[in-house]
Amino acid sequence: MTMTLLLLIRHGMTDATGHRLSGRAPGLHLNAIGRTQSEELAGRLEDLKIDVVYSSPLERCRETAAPLAAANGLRVRQRSKLAEVDYGEWTNRSLRQLSRTKLWATVQGSPSTVRFPSGESLLEVQQRMIAETEGLAAEHADSTIALFSHGDPLRLLLAHYLGLHVDLFQRLVVSPASVSAVAISPHGPRVLRMNDDGPIGRKLRG
Repeated sequence: MTMTLLLLIRHGMTDATGHRLSGRAPGLHLNAIGRTQSEELAGRLEDLKIDVVYSSPLERCRETAAPLAAANGLRVRQRSKLAEVDYGEWTNRSLRQLSRTKLWATVQGSPSTVRFPSGESLLEVQQRMIAETEGLAAEHADSTIALFSHGDPLRLLLAHYLGLHVDLFQRLVVSPASVSAVAISPHGPRVLRMNDDGPIGRKLRG
């Protein structure tokens, strides 16, 4: 039976992680912890043959993807639809500052109704992530695909595969450099792992 394995991987730590809503601001790179995480990620997945590596165009994702791609003799292919949420006017603002706004409470409580000022809605983010992921799964059937993206897009995608309403996606945790795994088969998707930060290769394909 054909089975395509999607590895949904969040980028590693940056100096802004947990402090600022970086969004699509350019020039944000992995910090020392993030660089270590990216190297360790390749080791965690060493028992798994990766067929293709795709990444958000943002630097922190490409830098996280690079060691895994190199370990498998692959190049990192950039895909704009794997990018971070377009937070519009919220881009690069501190989380402490944003938490004082009225919109913040709506983002936490009923995110399906939210459009960021001059930016995307979370429903649009989920829709583009689903379309991109399913397109790549169809293009690389019966392969193992590593997709490097960002926290909110990955949580929205996992909510879809878990059958959760968008308003519940905030309950999911996707930590820096974590791997979530989804198997796509004729019987439909199966979520195999979520937010995994250990060696998982043999558990998935072995």
